[in-house]
Amino acid sequence: MPTPQGTLDWTALTDDPDAVAPAVADAVRAGAVPTARLARIDPELSDTAAFCEAYDVDVQATANCVIVQGRRGERVTTAAVLVLAADRADINTTVRKHLDARKVSFADQEETEQITGMTSGGITPVGLPEDWPVLIDRAVADAEAVVIGAGRRGAKLLVSGAELAALPGAEVLDLVRR
Repeated sequence: MPTPQGTLDWTALTDDPDAVAPAVADAVRAGAVPTARLARIDPELSDTAAFCEAYDVDVQATANCVIVQGRRGERVTTAAVLVLAADRADINTTVRKHLDARKVSFADQEETEQITGMTSGGITPVGLPEDWPVLIDRAVADAEAVVIGAGRRGAKLLVSGAELAALPGAEVLDLVRR
């Protein structure tokens, strides 16, 4: 039966900081997600469906992070949006209104990778620029344990929703239409 831990070998994140993006390692050293656990994975299996199947991880215990940009006139707000992998964020209504934007679109992957030092498919809210809002769905914040990216496709983090809600810039909202 799938679980949040699956069949992975989870270790303390501080034991293997080279497995994560440098910004993630820096954030952890600064006190972010202090109880997070790390598992190295096959980078080819980083996408949610393949990951959950290969490692017997419950899809309800995984969350995906996307980077969006809200625009109103000349103002552009870049934000992270984190929802359970089985859910879809209401980007065009809830996120757009929260960011006070006329239009919201997914951020350019190449630009996001350059700014964050993270790899597409491994983007995580841990270690993002501190001026970016981190919008976390209430179901993620309420989770005892959730699997998220590690900034690189070859690793995953297991972290409590409460620790994610405590990240710089984090705001807990109802981001999914239920």
